[in-house]
Amino acid sequence: MDIIQIAIMIKKFSKAIVISASLWGIGTSALSANTPMHILVMGDSLLASHSATGRAVSDSIAKSLSATVTDKSVMAARIIYKLPITGSMGMSIPKQYRKGDWDWVVVNGGGNDLVFGCGCNRCGRKMNKLVGETGQRGGIPKLIASLRATGARVIYVGYLRSPGVDSPIENCKDEGDELERRIGELAASDQGVFLVSLADLVPFGDRSYHAVDMVHPSLKASREIGVRIADVIRKNP
Repeated sequence: MDIIQIAIMIKKFSKAIVISASLWGIGTSALSANTPMHILVMGDSLLASHSATGRAVSDSIAKSLSATVTDKSVMAARIIYKLPITGSMGMSIPKQYRKGDWDWVVVNGGGNDLVFGCGCNRCGRKMNKLVGETGQRGGIPKLIASLRATGARVIYVGYLRSPGVDSPIENCKDEGDELERRIGELAASDQGVFLVSLADLVPFGDRSYHAVDMVHPSLKASREIGVRIADVIRKNP
């Protein structure tokens, strides 16, 4: 075999390697593109409402992103909950966590702690237990830190505000605003934490975003909350 033949063989071999590498790249890219995200949802009735009919916030997220969403949220759940048995059944939001290869964890909580703990009146002490003024201490930051330690990115979802019409949570607006402000401080200190505020979702006088009890989200609200969450995830690939 002369030098020219050897050179031709080397050239063909090199070309084959390049083609194989290209095909491998295409294959892995296609696999990544076709592999759905895995999202865990934890929280209280804001997220759990309408789960029985398949139209909860988690269902809206899954539809918007074509993602695999596992929903562990429970009605009336709290951030700070000390009863062990019912806590392990989901009444304690931190105990709703399940191990998994989660890309994102969507979580809310604190509303029931404030409503049942202080009636949204003189709630400074309870608020501080949930989250300190700078967003770095309390039950919510502790929970978010533990979720971030798994490698997942975290979205904290705020609460619906009263439309100003016959709502039992009318007096909770200030607490809702302060809770979000403090979570916003936490989110600003960690690029993997995001706040989805619902402060501007409900127009004044519009009952359509609330269920009949004027506390829980309507089907319309659950759908739109899910879309807001999906938008944040989509914009942060």
